[in-house]
Formats: sequence, structure tokens, C-alpha cells
Amino acid sequence: MYIFPAIDLYENQAVRLYQGDYSQMDRYSKDPVALAGHFVQLGASHLHLVDLMGARSGTCPHLPLICRIKEQTRAFCQVGGGIRSMEVIEQYLSAGLDRVILGTSAVTDPQLLKSAVARYKDRIAVGVDIRDGQVAVSGWKASSQRTTEEFCRELTDLGVRTVICTDISRDGALQGPSFFLYRRLSSLFPLQIIASGGVSSVADLQKLAELNLSGAIVGKAYYTGAIDLQHALEVIR
Repeated sequence: MYIFPAIDLYENQAVRLYQGDYSQMDRYSKDPVALAGHFVQLGASHLHLVDLMGARSGTCPHLPLICRIKEQTRAFCQVGGGIRSMEVIEQYLSAGLDRVILGTSAVTDPQLLKSAVARYKDRIAVGVDIRDGQVAVSGWKASSQRTTEEFCRELTDLGVRTVICTDISRDGALQGPSFFLYRRLSSLFPLQIIASGGVSSVADLQKLAELNLSGAIVGKAYYTGAIDLQHALEVIR
């Protein structure tokens, strides 16, 4: 299982939101490139990058910064945040990013998802954000009225291989991941599941690894000191 340290970008800084709420934003670094380099020095090989300004605009305002992170770290970089057109997908992938994550657009624009997967295959991942058993959209503000299992079945049929699965109620809360959710989804679908939300300890990561998940995203737990990233990477290896 890969550990993905998360770097959420807003106004060229590394920040964290609480459950997607822009009014509850903590700023952690004015130099995200150096931060990413530090993660790699600690042993990380994979990074999870989110353009929070792009999530609002549907563009990629942090593309130059994200490219610098990729170029200087040479880590595997997956990026998300408001990606809702082939143009933006192509901008990221042609710039050397390894994988892009479609969120709301994967729900609201199935043709975009189908075209992207047909063209870029496993370089396309889908963010499956869950609240009360239903897939949430629009920055977690609305429900798609589709159950998690219905949506994951559709993704499997379309040929999607990787999903970043977030239990919104756990995001930023440091209350532990939704182990039951990940266990159930991994038993039902042949998807590479990356757990997101609630990871608060190395023990959480060990339990996720035992579920044979593809990866786990570590965000707030690192920034608050709850997880020593270097130790976590050594344990999971």
C-alpha cells in the first residue's frame, strides 16, 4: 500500500480544509515545492495534490506550481480539484503528471469520464466522496442521489481502475478511517481503492494495509504531528 501525503493548494500555499469548508482553512506552508521535497526526503514516493482554486473555477491555476513539484521531486503525482474538461485533463497529463482525479464531473458528465478513460486508461482516477451512503458532489455540498455501490458498479463497467474514496464525515476529523466502508467496497469491486479521510495514526494505516488497499492519503494527521511520516512509511513497507 502506498502512502500519499496530501498537499492542498490555495493561493500558492499548502493548506488544509475541514470537510471541504473553505471558511475552515489552515495554512501550513508558503513553499509547497519545498514541502513536497521534504515528503520525498522522508521516503514518500507518491503525492496527492489538490488545486482548491481550480475546484472552484474548473481551470488549473496552480499548474505551474504543480509542475514544479513534479519536476523537483520526481515522485508519482496524482492531482485533482475541479477537473471537468478534456482540455484540463490534457494539460495536466501532457505536463507530466501521472494521474488526474475526476470528482463531480465523473458523476455529472459521464461522457467526459468515458472519453477520458478510453483515451488515458489508468491515468484517470475517480474521487468517490461519500456522505450517509450517497455520493456527494459540488464540493461536498450536494448529494447525487446515487448510492456508493451503484456508482462504483458504474465505474467498474466503464473500466475505471482507481478510486479515491472519502468518507466526508471523517475528513479532517482525525477520528479514524471508515474501515467497514473500505472492506465492503474492496470485497464487491475489482477497484484499486485509495482511502482518504480520517487517518489519524500509524495503527490506522496498518489496518488499511491489511485490507489490501492500493493506497491511503495522509493529510491533517501529518500537519498536526499525529503521524510521523517517516515512521509510517517504514512500518507500511
